[in-house]
Amino acid sequence: MDQLIIEGPTKLEGTVKVSAAKNAYLPILACVLLSPKPVHLKNLPKLRDIKTMMVLLKNLGVQISEKGEWTTFDASKVISQEATYDLVKTMRASILVLGPLLTRFKYAKVSLPGGCAIGARPIDIHLNNFAKLGAQINLEGGYVSAETDQLNGCSLVLSFPSVGATENILMGAILAKGRTIIENAALEPEIEDLGNFLIKMGAKIEGLGTSRIVVDGVPFDELKEVEYEAIGDRIEAATYIMAGLATKSTLTVKGFHTNHLEAVLTALSEMGAKIDRDEYEVTVYPSDLKGINIETSPYPGFPTDAQAQLMALTSQVEGVSIITENIFENRFMHVPELRRLGASIELKQKTAVIKGESHLKGAPIMCTDLRASAALVLAALASSGKTKIQRIYHLDRGYECLAEKLSQLGASIDREKNVPMS
Repeated sequence: MDQLIIEGPTKLEGTVKVSAAKNAYLPILACVLLSPKPVHLKNLPKLRDIKTMMVLLKNLGVQISEKGEWTTFDASKVISQEATYDLVKTMRASILVLGPLLTRFKYAKVSLPGGCAIGARPIDIHLNNFAKLGAQINLEGGYVSAETDQLNGCSLVLSFPSVGATENILMGAILAKGRTIIENAALEPEIEDLGNFLIKMGAKIEGLGTSRIVVDGVPFDELKEVEYEAIGDRIEAATYIMAGLATKSTLTVKGFHTNHLEAVLTALSEMGAKIDRDEYEVTVYPSDLKGINIETSPYPGFPTDAQAQLMALTSQVEGVSIITENIFENRFMHVPELRRLGASIELKQKTAVIKGESHLKGAPIMCTDLRASAALVLAALASSGKTKIQRIYHLDRGYECLAEKLSQLGASIDREKNVPMS
């Protein structure tokens, strides 16, 4: 098992470009199953979750070829409508193949999903609304089986603005008969990106970027060949921005829509961060930061996916910070590992109280989930001495070439391969 060795404290300097967003490309990859026409995707990030989804598509019969920065998908000869446990167990986004398979083939069987152990993330919203669209749903043996004679559009009100449910239902509605209206839809930029991709494919969608999305179903044979490149990864950008601030560095982060990170940039500015920005890049400078009181909430609020990184940053600022996690009930698993480095953090149910200006010292620590892993890297960069971070396969799920990018910015970071677990 690989581990990262980080020698700190460090200063970062230069420019880093974020990769295309994993959370945008995963539903777009599921969309490949909607059409027999070729789909050409540009600059797919080399991430564990992307590779897992591509293996899943191959198992279903999708032909995949790569040429330079383009990857081509041909779903004209799909041979199976079953997403098996051995793949789905590692990645929650696998449930997104349910909608495309069901609407195109009228049948889908998908294992109940896995992924990061950050709390119960039920798929009830997905299933209840597919039932309203006309699917017969059965849960048995750890699998969801869904079948239909024809999905029929109707008005749906999501009980919670779930990103995954919004995406899944949106994809399922593309070939449904009539009009589907999704109320209380999630607002994340990755959903708008998915909708833009589907429109290029031939879908009829209105209301992208709002909580009310209207889809008019189109005939299967009207779907078109499509070329597309997803948006830049706003959470990767937030991670590097906070790494720059945690190490009091001058750092430019580019390749993403900065308005997609408005809540994070606003919070950092309130903390005293010196920030320059334009449409597609942000530069941060050494700043005297102070504590903040903030809560995570669905987009456009402060993202839960940046909460752990902010906690690592607040351990280094003046004063006390209070972070309340409102999305997932088990997303403070990074706290014990940050404490091992010397962070002063007290937990009170869903709230963390962080005393700033902690003198962090390197120690062996362990990743527990994707974003927790990023927080540990930030803390290690700000720590004195050597930090060994184990179980970095979590990082590989969502950060492309993290060690290489940080090394190019001046960090002392090495990846050791095949290290026995201590």
